[in-house]
Amino acid sequence: MFLNAASPRRSFSIPININLQGARRRQTRELLHKATAQEPERIQSDEHDGHDVRTPVAVSSVGEDRAILLGFSMMAFSVLMFFVVGITTVKPHINSKWEEEDRCMLLHTEILNEWVDCRGVSTIPCLTVTVQLAASNQSAFLHFDEESVLLTPKCFYVPKCQMDQTELEGEVLKVKSNLDAQLGTTSSCLTDPTRHPGDVILNRKYTLKRTLLALLWPGLMLGGGALLVGLVKLTQCLAHLSCEICSMAAGGRLTAKYTHSKFYKIIHRSTVSSAM
Repeated sequence: MFLNAASPRRSFSIPININLQGARRRQTRELLHKATAQEPERIQSDEHDGHDVRTPVAVSSVGEDRAILLGFSMMAFSVLMFFVVGITTVKPHINSKWEEEDRCMLLHTEILNEWVDCRGVSTIPCLTVTVQLAASNQSAFLHFDEESVLLTPKCFYVPKCQMDQTELEGEVLKVKSNLDAQLGTTSSCLTDPTRHPGDVILNRKYTLKRTLLALLWPGLMLGGGALLVGLVKLTQCLAHLSCEICSMAAGGRLTAKYTHSKFYKIIHRSTVSSAM
């Protein structure tokens, strides 16, 4: 009875143990198969991400494009301003030779009977002023600046163009009375004996200070435009350099991940073979 009762228990214990070991082995194989199947996908995704990082596309923003366009526009406009200033200010300053100083004594003032044409619209009176040079004791016509020498060779003062002749005469007579009160007085004047021996001027219009001030604004605009374009280009270069550094770092991390996955697969393969 004892043998018969104990024998069934021993006969059923062996298959149960075999079935449990087989189930454990199958579960281990399934887990390893899933891990090895997911590993290439992870590597491919890492490689895809690394490829995107390694090959950055430098795309400039709309603000950078507008800033560059503004900078080039400023430089182009400054070149145009240099051209205009060169014709209107720099060239007359270079051609002006009114540099010799002298003492001029006021001798005589007169309003010419023949009026001067004013832009083809009307005629205006001309006030002439005669002075005597202290250095050469010669008489010459006095002018306010070098521009009036070219426009009205004999006139010291001409009023603005208008149709009312009575008002023009009154304005010129007022200036003449003020100058007549100063007859016999001396003042400093500038001469150009080479090109204008019979004329003198009181002040120079195209001075060095005025020329430099006229060139200042185009120079500032040109420098500002070049600085703006340079800063934008520098920002783009720094951004491109930063992308390259990030791609190199990402490439190093990708290599480390790929090596780790290979090592992981070798270990699991050895575990599976030992389990089998």
